[in-house]
Amino acid sequence: MKSVAVFCGSSFGSDDIYQTQAMLVGQTLAQSKIKIIYGGAKVGLMGAVADAALMAGGEVIGVLPHFLSSKEIAHEGLTELVMVESMHERKTKMHDLSDGIIALPGGFGTMEELFEVLTWAQLGLHRKPIGLLNIDGYYDHLTMLIKTMVEKQFLREINQGMLLISDNISQLLEEMHRYEPPVVGKWITEDEI
Repeated sequence: MKSVAVFCGSSFGSDDIYQTQAMLVGQTLAQSKIKIIYGGAKVGLMGAVADAALMAGGEVIGVLPHFLSSKEIAHEGLTELVMVESMHERKTKMHDLSDGIIALPGGFGTMEELFEVLTWAQLGLHRKPIGLLNIDGYYDHLTMLIKTMVEKQFLREINQGMLLISDNISQLLEEMHRYEPPVVGKWITEDEI
């Protein structure tokens, strides 16, 4: 992997651990010579990832829709800031520029970005590794929901494995480097029930 899209919140969250870990993500990716592709803002966890990567000598490309440039406050110190017209164009550009995806804590926007790239992977539209950094148990309930999806047969167990989960960025990157995408289709047939 030469580049990773990072999805995360434009807020810092309720605990300092989120900012601390976001900074560690930026630093670790920079030290690993992995280019960061992210949402282009200088606020919240987004800004923490970018700032830490830049301070460690990393390359950071932001992708920001014009209408969010005042709300999310565009980061002016990036390697490159790509301005786009829409949220959909932002996600598409981030996907096109990245070899893998990591989601940190965030809100609805982060969830929407994560589940869209998971859906694309499930449909065979890409074969990139997708990692979830479960900082301080933030995603524990989500992982339980995903297990329920499998138990209730709305998701195949092999497709569940498309989401790599760890609470440690170095371990998550190792899993992403080793990732082999599933070769089965999305749909569960009557024979499999």
